Amino acid sequence: MTRPIAVDIFAGAGGLSLGLEQAGFDVVAAIEVDPVHCAVHEFNFPDCAVICRSAADVTGAEIRAALAEQGNDRDAEIDLVCGGPPCQGFSLMGKRVLDDPRNALASHFLRLVRELQPKYFVMENVKGMAIGKHRQFLREAIEACAAMGYRVVEPYQVLNAACYGVPQHRERLFLLGAREGLPLPNYPEPISQPAGRKPKKSAAKSKKSAAKTPNSPTVRDAIGDIPDADKFRGLLDRDAIAAELGAPSDYARTLRDPSGEPGNFAYMRHFDPGLLTDSLRTNHSAKSIARFKKTEPGHKEPVSRFHKLDPDGVSNTLRAGTPSTRGAFTSPRPIHYGPPRCITIREAARLHSYPDWFRFHATKWHGGRQIGNSVPPRLGRAVGGAIVEALGVTPSRPTRAIVPGDKALLTLTMTHAAARYGVSPDVVPQRDRVK
Repeated sequence: MTRPIAVDIFAGAGGLSLGLEQAGFDVVAAIEVDPVHCAVHEFNFPDCAVICRSAADVTGAEIRAALAEQGNDRDAEIDLVCGGPPCQGFSLMGKRVLDDPRNALASHFLRLVRELQPKYFVMENVKGMAIGKHRQFLREAIEACAAMGYRVVEPYQVLNAACYGVPQHRERLFLLGAREGLPLPNYPEPISQPAGRKPKKSAAKSKKSAAKTPNSPTVRDAIGDIPDADKFRGLLDRDAIAAELGAPSDYARTLRDPSGEPGNFAYMRHFDPGLLTDSLRTNHSAKSIARFKKTEPGHKEPVSRFHKLDPDGVSNTLRAGTPSTRGAFTSPRPIHYGPPRCITIREAARLHSYPDWFRFHATKWHGGRQIGNSVPPRLGRAVGGAIVEALGVTPSRPTRAIVPGDKALLTLTMTHAAARYGVSPDVVPQRDRVK
């Protein structure tokens, strides 16, 4: 059976791409401005057309041309366009928020929906978009969608990844839209509640409902089987090494081998399960290690303000680092509940619901950005599943396994990645290293 097809705009390394694939889609094109992210996306999704440009500079016709170059039907009807455009402007008095130059990428996302005319679209953004004055942007976006011939599911919802089988508190706004004449999708029903969450005072009905919903996986479920990276000297200068993992939880087992996971309709990947990847060590000072040891799980270390993970709860929200133009340069990875160190990129990936075959850039900075900026795949799967249901498609697991791309894609510098895709290395503000 032919799988529905999707286009991922602002794709990053591919968290939402993977979630949609798990829901039963073939993601046939990805648009991403950062060449390092493009290279990692290309490695993990070698059959997907990667367009390394800003969404502002891409047309629907160019996306269709890229599909044809990959052997797809240029004129095929696209089932879904998705993406999370960054939006920063909300304060222009007397002017439409969509006209604010800081929100131009959101306008270009809607333009690409109009040009591609997919059956459905999903727009994802930060929780704060649904609060206070920011709601003006959503009102204008919904009006723009109506003018384009698309209906939006209302009321729109903020979804917490921990309610969809992810061991992380991460809330994101999702707008779901359907072309006129097609049935509106429903938001996915929660399948879990955040493990370790303190019970809130609520109505008896809410308590009864919560009691029926199982807890999400815990931090320990996610990373408890991963050996301590600090025990491997070889991980001081490389990000992968042969290692034996411990006994997995049910959650970890599905990330180590997704082939038997119910509801996962992704292509299998060829990879070496005996290799511990994305685990480059961090050299902490003796003072930092001492502070990490003193910090209680579930609390912040007072100097660095890093959160120490509670093994029996869910992780705090994993965030991306920022470029030199915005102050903090590295992603604030949480402190492990066991060894007194920050978690590795692989441990962060587990907390984000990435399977072990998925690879990130070999550096901690780029790898942390790629995870912190991405939609957890299991959350993306839940949203994608809602669209698959609206399409009336019965998803099936592919029999073909994919061979990932060249491993050199995971180590490209910004300069080399930019050269690969024919763009400027200055397209993304770079990290300033402290001297």
